[in-house]
Amino acid sequence: MAWLVTGGAGYIGAHVVRAFSEAGIATVVVDDLSSGVRSFVRDDATFVRASILDGVRLESVFEDHEIIGVVHLAGFKYAGVSVQRPLHTYQQNVTGTATLLGVMADKGVDRIVFSSSAAVYGTPDVDLVTEETPTRPESPYGESKLIGEWLMRDQERAIGLRHTSLRYFNVVGSGYPDIYDASPHNLFPLVFDALLDGRRPKVFGDDYATPDGTCVRDYIHVADLAAAHVEAAKRLEQGQPVEPVYNLGSGDGVSVQEIMTAMAKGTGIDFEPEVAPRRPGDPARIVADGELAARDLGWAMRHSLDDMVASAWEARRAADA
Repeated sequence: MAWLVTGGAGYIGAHVVRAFSEAGIATVVVDDLSSGVRSFVRDDATFVRASILDGVRLESVFEDHEIIGVVHLAGFKYAGVSVQRPLHTYQQNVTGTATLLGVMADKGVDRIVFSSSAAVYGTPDVDLVTEETPTRPESPYGESKLIGEWLMRDQERAIGLRHTSLRYFNVVGSGYPDIYDASPHNLFPLVFDALLDGRRPKVFGDDYATPDGTCVRDYIHVADLAAAHVEAAKRLEQGQPVEPVYNLGSGDGVSVQEIMTAMAKGTGIDFEPEVAPRRPGDPARIVADGELAARDLGWAMRHSLDDMVASAWEARRAADA
């Protein structure tokens, strides 16, 4: 018996797979390697190269490995790019999720943990986002994640699917030196790229109504995120109650300037960021409340900002070696 982890060769997915392994739970990884890295998946997990759009292949995975639950992380995650490629985004994230849920229903598997996103909130008009904050996604990516939540809700009504969705903002750091974030759109890799190229990282606006004038955002360590996925799966497997959605957030956030200061310390590269004009639509502060996840999933911020930077830098340097 095993849990299926879709997208388990990705930066976040690989951490989730290893967290399952360390908890003594067998996993099968399905990943098409469009953005995942095969070497991220160790030999203690079964790897199948396949797309979640391939229902026939998914059926064989369920049959061959006695799947008892699913952690669904596979998808196209670039919000900005999704605006230029909406149909691709919907195919990967909506059609793919519907295909997966259909195979689960056919094979009698009724447990799923969905890796959702704080993008479902769009630009909220509150400083602290709770699970009750209205969802107003502003990109096809955010919309596709919200539709994924709807699909699971409707399957619960139709056939009793047990599910929960984990919403989070910015995932950083590394739990293992051989797993790194290679995204061309995320802040930490962008800052590392700039520093390694001899460029000054940019801060977009320093005149916001925040303590240091720069935007405040929620950053969480990927290992903490992975642990929450394991706890959610355990609750589903044990038949314990779960909420339909949980925010995984810090409750207070960090400013962009604080990140830059931590970057200089963690990398050993002294720099002053370049201050660029504000980007349209950037709110001063967006932070998620994680109290509900703390109550049910043991959610906690176990890593400091310095830990996040140091671990991410170590993994990046190892990847470049």
